[in-house]
Amino acid sequence: MARLALAALLLATSPGAGEEAGSYAVTGDTIMEPLAGGKGDPARGAALISDRQRSLCTLCHSGPFPDAHLHGTLAPDLTGVGARLSAGQIRQRVVDMKRLAPNSIMPSYYRVADEEGRRVATVWRSKPILSGADIEDIVAYLTTLKG
Repeated sequence: MARLALAALLLATSPGAGEEAGSYAVTGDTIMEPLAGGKGDPARGAALISDRQRSLCTLCHSGPFPDAHLHGTLAPDLTGVGARLSAGQIRQRVVDMKRLAPNSIMPSYYRVADEEGRRVATVWRSKPILSGADIEDIVAYLTTLKG
């Protein structure tokens, strides 16, 4: 039930969604190639991580982000994630963590789930939560978190 509520909240509050999800190749636990033609902008990624209306990352994760009193504790602390994971590994986790951990409560931000039997508003059908460029910005920022 909590997963459904979180997914509904994400879809209802994600103004960045609107593009069709593109194709990508997964190798092991990695998506090596950027989703949107090159490297993202770490400054935009930092803003997205902290944006509780678009990405909702800090709803579950803590880390070196503003407003520490609003950080969640349901998911791993992202401090030092850039030292633990490659850009491709981070990209895979943001795109579709459920591929690695099917029972994860983390939503798939770029993979469009099978919508059959789900209540998804017409305007949101077949659309990812975040754009490929948004994800690349988040990846660019998270890779800077080395310690």
